[in-house]
Amino acid sequence: MMPQANVLVIAPLRPEREAELRGLLASMNFVPGQVNPANALVPFGQFSQIHVARFVILDDQTTGDLQKAYGIPAPKYPLSLAFLADFDGPADAFRADLAKRAGKGLERIFSCCDGFAPGADLAGWMKEREISSATNYVNWVGRTVTQIREEDALRLTIESHLQAKSAAFAEKNPREIHATLREFLQTEIRAGRLALTPQPATPFGWWLRNAAHFIAVPLLLLVLSPLLLLYLPFFAYQLRSREKSDPEIAPRVEACYEEQLATLEDYDVTNQFTAMGSLKPGAFRRWTLIFLLWLLNWTTRHIYTRGQLARVGTIHFARWVFVNDRRRLLFASNYDGALETYMDDFINKVGWGLNLVFSNGVGYPTSRWLVLDGSKDEQKFKYFLRRHELPTNVWYKAYPGLTAFDLKRNTLIREGIEKTHLSESELRQWVALF
Repeated sequence: MMPQANVLVIAPLRPEREAELRGLLASMNFVPGQVNPANALVPFGQFSQIHVARFVILDDQTTGDLQKAYGIPAPKYPLSLAFLADFDGPADAFRADLAKRAGKGLERIFSCCDGFAPGADLAGWMKEREISSATNYVNWVGRTVTQIREEDALRLTIESHLQAKSAAFAEKNPREIHATLREFLQTEIRAGRLALTPQPATPFGWWLRNAAHFIAVPLLLLVLSPLLLLYLPFFAYQLRSREKSDPEIAPRVEACYEEQLATLEDYDVTNQFTAMGSLKPGAFRRWTLIFLLWLLNWTTRHIYTRGQLARVGTIHFARWVFVNDRRRLLFASNYDGALETYMDDFINKVGWGLNLVFSNGVGYPTSRWLVLDGSKDEQKFKYFLRRHELPTNVWYKAYPGLTAFDLKRNTLIREGIEKTHLSESELRQWVALF
């Protein structure tokens, strides 16, 4: 199994180069929201390991909320550029490959940022400015871009063959269909018309780190449990006293801003979402969120690894990242369907999870006991989310037209065709995939 990794590079802009940078990023798209995979700066389509990637100018319009809500002077954060990518294999190899094949274009982009000099070690410069995720989610750990493309080709080949030979297959039972298709596909593979690359071996270092993490987090919680139980009443008091007084800031966004965001969406079955906001002031909220995302990261790393984040199955990749000394949170996701459907999906299925994380942000709809209410006030929650959303300047997905459901189905088709012995029940379920 080849595990996935990710990078997030954030670098402040040179104010005098902002217009130039925006022009460079716009040149990578056919139109706003539609990247050209073969663009001259970063030709994403040439990289066989990249699943999704984006460039975003982090222009947070909500920093004044701290003053509105708590009378704290609005902090002055520099306008920054973020580059995010999720890919197969280790980060060091990805950075080196990116610098080798897209170095000139990245130099033009990053030269608009503070601290970048032409001719610098690009891979090293990016690594120095990387920020690790507090929580990272991968829809299907170990499923590579190559595997996704090969499995989709497999499905299309089978469906075309079934249509061409529909009369013959209509007379066969599921076991006969499976055997006939296995023979046909083996012929296609031998002829070079179809490829099913074997899974690579899981890197031992990754497996060891993952196993250690799996054990270490529960063990640490067990050791700390007496202290956590002693602190629980104090935590409950601190939490409720704040929840009763924290103000909401959830007006509808201006029509022009909503229109700007909408122009970047719905070109494909999958969309991008980037949002940023300030944490509520004080160490209590900051450490509460650090602890909660630490726990959530254990679940996404060890439990939610096969197509589902809790009960939501439409997300390909997502991450939660602390920035600016853990005073702000950046959230980025890649999801199937329209934004309205995406928000409804979360509200209806895991609204408590939204509250658990985002209720620690300034202006969030009032929640109770960290998990209740909050996002259940649907309109306020949607206004809050849209208000914190940032326009994504450039967004790439390696397999347009394929949803997370499609990817899971294609993987199940491959797993079924590679098995020689299936029960009658398994055969019926496998045939039903077409």
